[in-house]
Amino acid sequence: MSQVKYKRILLKLSGEALAGNQHRGLDYSVIHPVCEVIRQCHEKGVQIGLVIGGGNFWRGVKDGADKMQRSHGDAMGMLATVMNCIAMADALEQHGVPARVLSAVEMNKFAEYFTRDSADRYLNEGKVVLFAAGTGNPYFSTDTAAVLRAAEIGADVILLAKNIDGVYSDDPAKNPAAEKFDEITYEEVLARHLMVMDSTATSLSMDNHIPIILFALKDPENIYRVVMGEKIGTVVSEQQ
Repeated sequence: MSQVKYKRILLKLSGEALAGNQHRGLDYSVIHPVCEVIRQCHEKGVQIGLVIGGGNFWRGVKDGADKMQRSHGDAMGMLATVMNCIAMADALEQHGVPARVLSAVEMNKFAEYFTRDSADRYLNEGKVVLFAAGTGNPYFSTDTAAVLRAAEIGADVILLAKNIDGVYSDDPAKNPAAEKFDEITYEEVLARHLMVMDSTATSLSMDNHIPIILFALKDPENIYRVVMGEKIGTVVSEQQ
């Protein structure tokens, strides 16, 4: 299979995945293989938008719970995503992939302020665009930010590269009998409260008709396989 299936993608990486076995900070033994696969996709002409969570540095709801005002904790989470995007952009450049960081919050010394037009222009120029600082607002997850940016740039698909290899009927770590789905609808995900993304992100994806493919980042080559149309993980869409 030599033809790409998806021309413009939004790739969402969890911050925790970038921490590797350290569980905190950045593990470059994870980051560099991911960058190499992104380079392979880039060479195929795929236009790539990238959103990275901040959980390897700070999780507002978990780390700040009962300790600070929610919006302050979420602000710290947005800053964590900026750090991750700057680090990833630097690593991509080391792999010969041009990259730009666009932030939802103005911080011109570190990243350009996001506009839809600038993102579209950079993508068309062949640059990987990293969307930092979430939506720029508290109470919204980076999953919701990923769907929002995917809708704004007209992405063909949202690729969720996580620490799990698909969508399950229950937590497979706690229930060995949990069923893995190859395909499932947005409605069923919402009705069964399955942990693909939070309900806001899932609803936004459904309303904008953007399919989601969830797969494991453990093997970074999965990113390339999905882009090329190989069936991996779970597809969440309007039809099964």
